[in-house]
Amino acid sequence: MKYSKVSFKGLVVIPSELRKKYHIKAGTNIYFSEDKGELKLVPITHQLIRKNFGILGTKGRLLKSLAEEKKKERYKFVKKLT
Repeated sequence: MKYSKVSFKGLVVIPSELRKKYHIKAGTNIYFSEDKGELKLVPITHQLIRKNFGILGTKGRLLKSLAEEKKKERYKFVKKLT
């Protein structure tokens, strides 16, 4: 069992073994949730995003739509600069 103390500012140090195991680096976002009286910390990493890719069942249509929208935004931005 790994443990750490909470600082007076509410900061907690995640042990290095767990940071390595779960690919947590400086700047990694952490999702906090409560479940049956327990506090859970879920790191939002590329691995988590890949694991949940396709969960909405859009078969990539949503991603493709977002990419097209981003492309239009870039075009408008570049056109505005010229």
